[in-house]
Amino acid sequence: MARESTLRFGAQTDEMTSLLRIVNMVRTGEAATRPEIGRVTGLGRGVVTQRVDHAIEMGYLADGEFGPSSGGRAPRTLRFRGDAGRIVVCALGALHIHVGVALLDGDVVDQEHSPWDIARGPAETLDKALSMIDEVLARTPDVPVWGIGVGLPGPVDFDSGRPVAPPIMPGWNGFDVRRRFEQRYDAPVWVDNDVNLLTFGERARRDDDRLDLIYCKIGSGIGAGLLSHGRIHRGVNGAAGDIGHVRVRDSDALCRCGKVGCLEAVAGGWAMIRDALAEIEAGATGVLTTAVADGEELTPELISIAAENGDALAIRLVQRSARVVGESIAALVNMFNPSVIVIGGAMAGAGELLLAEVRQRVYELSLPLATRDLTIAQSVNDRREPLRGGVEMVREQLFEVTFPRWFSDGRPSVVAIRGALEAVA
Repeated sequence: MARESTLRFGAQTDEMTSLLRIVNMVRTGEAATRPEIGRVTGLGRGVVTQRVDHAIEMGYLADGEFGPSSGGRAPRTLRFRGDAGRIVVCALGALHIHVGVALLDGDVVDQEHSPWDIARGPAETLDKALSMIDEVLARTPDVPVWGIGVGLPGPVDFDSGRPVAPPIMPGWNGFDVRRRFEQRYDAPVWVDNDVNLLTFGERARRDDDRLDLIYCKIGSGIGAGLLSHGRIHRGVNGAAGDIGHVRVRDSDALCRCGKVGCLEAVAGGWAMIRDALAEIEAGATGVLTTAVADGEELTPELISIAAENGDALAIRLVQRSARVVGESIAALVNMFNPSVIVIGGAMAGAGELLLAEVRQRVYELSLPLATRDLTIAQSVNDRREPLRGGVEMVREQLFEVTFPRWFSDGRPSVVAIRGALEAVA
């Protein structure tokens, strides 16, 4: 009897394993018809039919259009049910909240954006974010949430989903961001640094799963996301790429993190605002001076636009920032040897003025072999990029990291995902 039970369990396990593989083949485009599945897997026609029917019953697959005929009856294609669930993304910035909803195949179908100061603290900020998400979800109430991605503008321990001593986020240190979302939507949640979300978005846009890339965001602060052979490199605690707090030679500028001489305190957007106000007070003239006189608040975006339009003070600030950032990126290039560097964030709006200075310093200070096949480009100026990146991050966690753990349930759950992550740890 024990032997029969063991054999039955083994057969069920084999069936579920092959079923999972078939669903993944259709999801990734490796196979689109039943005959193709049979050729790739080596399974017989009857077994393939049985497995596919089971996958359709579970809600993972559906029949599509008829495919091209190879002489006989045209086979019916299969498609992954991207409409079976939704992915929610909440991208928190220093001065904004951006939320969106996507289908399981990655298409962002709805979004909302609102100005917001993240320094107002976690309780008030997450209350606002959750109300924005509720608004978006209410427009398609019958589709369940399968996963949620949250981006934060500061260091994040990816395993726990908690920010760690974020310089521009008072009151957020150690806050359990993940729990608020899990309790509200009863769906698994992943929390990551905002630059990593942008890096995921860049990977999806370039459609290259072997990409070696550095995404450098120059906004109010400075950070970098690292792609190694198509995979985000977070480091052991999630701090990889935090170049905003590397030391700049000969600088004694006080940083918001409490240290002295950080790159962000010399070249970040908030540092440029500080320097611009000091120069205006000392008598500088131009567009920025006029803006301040008119009661307009200086922002990194305003400085980058003024620089592109020829304002002398803004140009000086942008070029000085770009030179210092370029030096730090050059050190990363020598260590990491990427094929692509993407410059994003509010200051990227200065365009070629910023890129030219970064390129000059990188090529001047990096090894020739490290720059031989290197491209340095500006990010796509699209507000939806962090949403797309957040969706890609969640899709990776759902379908590449934890899928076998919850596959037999038909949809992911907080309990199954947490169990999968604990098993990996």
